Amino acid sequence: MGTKLRFSTAFHPQTDGQSKRMIQTWEYMLRSCVLQLRDSWDTHLALMEFAYNNSYHSSIGMAPYQALYGRQCRTPICWNVVGDRKLEKVESIQEMTEKVNMIREKLKTAQDR
Repeated sequence: MGTKLRFSTAFHPQTDGQSKRMIQTWEYMLRSCVLQLRDSWDTHLALMEFAYNNSYHSSIGMAPYQALYGRQCRTPICWNVVGDRKLEKVESIQEMTEKVNMIREKLKTAQDR
């Protein structure tokens, strides 16, 4: 795959950039989601993680989930796009889909900063 392992000390300026950028993106995304979701932001952390792991990242040219598993993630949240599944509790899935889309917008804004 062409990956190279680089060991470094904590806060080393030449190898800490990628971690720093990821933490900064998460910070912006969390801040904007907390402002919009108010008191329920902590119950949506799993959706934030889902949105982050299934969003396109220009540094790797794909979503982190796809890079790790070699395929796109398939969950009930994504099934409404395909339309080939019979789902129970469609309202809750639609609500989750709306929240994931909102979080993805916040993530895109955070990545563009």
